[in-house]
Amino acid sequence: MRTGLFITFIFFLFGYANGQEDPDTTTIRMKEKKILIINNDGGEDGDNDTIDAAPDHKTLKHFEAHWAGVEFGPTILLNSAMKSSFPNDKQWENDPGRSFSWNFNFAEYKFKIYKNYIGLTTGLGLNWTQIGLKNNLLFANSDSLWTIKDTVNDYQKNKLRAVYLTAPLMLEFCTNSDSDKGFYLAAGVIGGVRIGSSTKQVIEEDKAKVRTKTKGVYGLNAFRLDAAVKLGYKDIGVFANYNLLPLFDTDKTVGVYPLTFGLTVNF
Repeated sequence: MRTGLFITFIFFLFGYANGQEDPDTTTIRMKEKKILIINNDGGEDGDNDTIDAAPDHKTLKHFEAHWAGVEFGPTILLNSAMKSSFPNDKQWENDPGRSFSWNFNFAEYKFKIYKNYIGLTTGLGLNWTQIGLKNNLLFANSDSLWTIKDTVNDYQKNKLRAVYLTAPLMLEFCTNSDSDKGFYLAAGVIGGVRIGSSTKQVIEEDKAKVRTKTKGVYGLNAFRLDAAVKLGYKDIGVFANYNLLPLFDTDKTVGVYPLTFGLTVNF
């Protein structure tokens, strides 16, 4: 009897210290748990008390995808036959050593299909695509795709660059219930919309580098749709993206389809 009164007194002190407005409810907080003691004097059962322990957040599982992270790799321009030669449009035989893409994927969400082993991944990212042009070629203007050769300057760098906002829809498989462990494979499509583009040239004049940057559309398609695959172990992997839509408006030039492959590091 005395023990019961003592425990009741202690609970009363805890409730008073926590500043509870409801005199029928006492709350005790212990680290990551909360215990509620509710007095049901007005109920049919009389003195029934309820003790509710809030679940530990560590027991709640979050299913992470393998999208958020950084990707980098070279880009090769292919024709409609998936070959790198353009007999009538030599400007699209790009310089692979100066052509690359890198992705910064900053948001992801995984729809669970079967635990963490199978899921549907989506998210948001940014893609920077850079095409290195050969033979000192220049676009005549931003409304067409015919080029001229600069016979005066020798370009150290000659690039066409575009930036896209991207979003994936990929089916992902994992070999471990923990996303940070085991192997993963994801395949699907990545959609994108162009949000900026420009050309950049670098020449050397009087032993100093002179850089020229010109913004323009340059016949680039406003949208892109890539067939994509990602494979890796834990947070390191490889990726490959192939543009299903042509890079440029086909009313202005032949079909050009970038292929990019490289390394990925997941957040």
